[in-house]
Amino acid sequence: MNVGKSNAVAQVTPEMRQRVQELRQLLVSASYAYYVLDNPTMPDAVYDKLYRELQDLEMQHPELITPESPTQRVGEKPASKFTSVQHNIPLYSLENAFNIEEFTKWQERWQRSAPKLEGFEYVCELKIDGNALALTYEDGVLTRGATRGDGVTGEDITQNVRTIRSIPLQLNVEKPPAVVEVRGEAFLPLEVFEQINEEREAAGEQLFANPRNAAAGTLRQLDSRIVAKRRLDFFGYTLHIPGKDDSDVARTQWEALEMLKMFGFRVNPNRKLCASLEDVRDYYNYWDTERRNLPYMTDGVVVKLNSFTLQEELGFTQKFPKWAIALKYPAEEAPTRVDDIKINVGRTGALTPLAHLHPVQLAGTTVQRATLHNSDRIAQLDIRIGDTVIVRKAGEIIPEVVRVLTELRPEGTQPFQMPSCCPVCEQPVVRPVDEAVTRCINASCPAILKAAVTHWASRNALDINGLGEKIVQQLVDQGVVHSVADLYNLTPEQLASMERMGKKSAEKLVGAIANSKTQPWARVLYGLGIRHVGSVNAQTLTQQFPTVEQLQRATAAQIEGVYGIGPEIAQSVSQWFQVPANQALITRLREADLQLAAQVKSTTAAKSQPLSGQTFVITGTLPTLKRDETKELIEKAGGKVTNSVSSKTNYLVVGEDAGSKLEKAQALGITQLSEAQLLELLED
Repeated sequence: MNVGKSNAVAQVTPEMRQRVQELRQLLVSASYAYYVLDNPTMPDAVYDKLYRELQDLEMQHPELITPESPTQRVGEKPASKFTSVQHNIPLYSLENAFNIEEFTKWQERWQRSAPKLEGFEYVCELKIDGNALALTYEDGVLTRGATRGDGVTGEDITQNVRTIRSIPLQLNVEKPPAVVEVRGEAFLPLEVFEQINEEREAAGEQLFANPRNAAAGTLRQLDSRIVAKRRLDFFGYTLHIPGKDDSDVARTQWEALEMLKMFGFRVNPNRKLCASLEDVRDYYNYWDTERRNLPYMTDGVVVKLNSFTLQEELGFTQKFPKWAIALKYPAEEAPTRVDDIKINVGRTGALTPLAHLHPVQLAGTTVQRATLHNSDRIAQLDIRIGDTVIVRKAGEIIPEVVRVLTELRPEGTQPFQMPSCCPVCEQPVVRPVDEAVTRCINASCPAILKAAVTHWASRNALDINGLGEKIVQQLVDQGVVHSVADLYNLTPEQLASMERMGKKSAEKLVGAIANSKTQPWARVLYGLGIRHVGSVNAQTLTQQFPTVEQLQRATAAQIEGVYGIGPEIAQSVSQWFQVPANQALITRLREADLQLAAQVKSTTAAKSQPLSGQTFVITGTLPTLKRDETKELIEKAGGKVTNSVSSKTNYLVVGEDAGSKLEKAQALGITQLSEAQLLELLED
């Protein structure tokens, strides 16, 4: 066996290596022209002949196979499961607007945040109805493809991503950056979707409801050979190159799209650079009708501020970037009857009116409830019990009432009034002057407590399997649980007395509660239910503040200094930790052995972090340290490394051939450090 292997290696000649390289270049160029440019340059028969020649050479000499070879697009061995991976850059969702009026209000909001701005541009791109992917390239080669997941953590589906022909296995540039992060949308063309459903119908299998569901199901196939047969497509729309100077990378979204094309990605050709609200309106209206002629599904327009500098200045809310919005087209609508209007009390005390509807089919599901948001919305609609209304799914997800058909209104109906007292605890409710929401402010309100405990047990928080709403309701109603900390004192005997709870179920639930003590600090922070803090922001905050003590001591200004955290979130977090009852809750959770600090990986990481709360930017070439090494040293010491200089930057680490970041730092008066000074700071 060894002799045979040695002979096979010896038989690989320089001519063979050169031919393999030539074949790969020819096939990659032909594939790019066909799948990305829609302009074939090679007959199929010729492509197949060259592909087989390359395949034969690689089969005869496996040592010639490389990950970026065109023959490696289809995996041979099905995966047993997908593993979870953390995104290097969070994938935020987009705020939705459902008409030009809502878009105009969004524009007014961000302009109030940047009053000194004199001119701006928008980039409009069609919103593809598919599935977001996060792609990572190292030294130009695709090393990871992941699903969006919850925005912080996704699933590694690299083997499936490699089958998508419009995603390059290797970037189409001679000297690629060390690391490139690409975001985009995987989707099924309509023609392919129809063919798949025809095949499934012939085979007696259940049909896919729509192309988006079919794409999602395809991406999660464990056998990449099935994925390859379904011919997914991909449009790139976001580019990030860590550690590069401003002069080396795109400075606008438009430039980023052009760079994606240069790298070999397919970019939607129907994009447009818009200089005004009127241009956006024209683009939106044009594609409202023309989108029906496209070979893929689109449900709206994504509008982004073109300038990356302005994007950085505006930042993010709890869930969305402030500099982008999805301008959606009207959803499917249907008429139905309002049987009742009831009030739901949430974990923040918000009173939300819900319309209980006569069941109606809408966008493939049965709708029986729809949110009415608040008293202003009720007054605007003039909605009453017994009314016939038009409902739709906002963003094809959340049912909402669009309008009331007053001409069909029964006699004797009365206008609906929001209650003056909480329907659960009967305490007076308030409506703050600057809010549209009516709130119960009784911290002991059972409804608030039930919602808080349910949130604590939810999948993205402490993930306590078996602790559902019905059990929570019993625990609160019977006075057993007064806060989430009480969960950790529950015994199997107490739980076994609950309705539909036997001895085994009680023991399993106590075990699940005990297991939740191992959940990381980020999940605990999210589980606390601090207003405006979602799972993504909780992850961001715990990276910057690895212990609860550090977050408790942080001022609102320090919290706001974290990239991606705005003033509203920072103020909410700071105020929450100042409340004595919340401080007592943290003490009880600490005594119950909850994870209130990030896990350290080594004794080095366990030491004090001298750079905690400090933000760094690196520019130029350092004498001895590589950029990745420098970033790692700073982050291990508790610092944060970003790619752009802003007023939130504390230090600029400067090497040779520094770019425009140095000029900007000088203008802002930001402290500059040499490599030696940085190392001295780390030692101190």
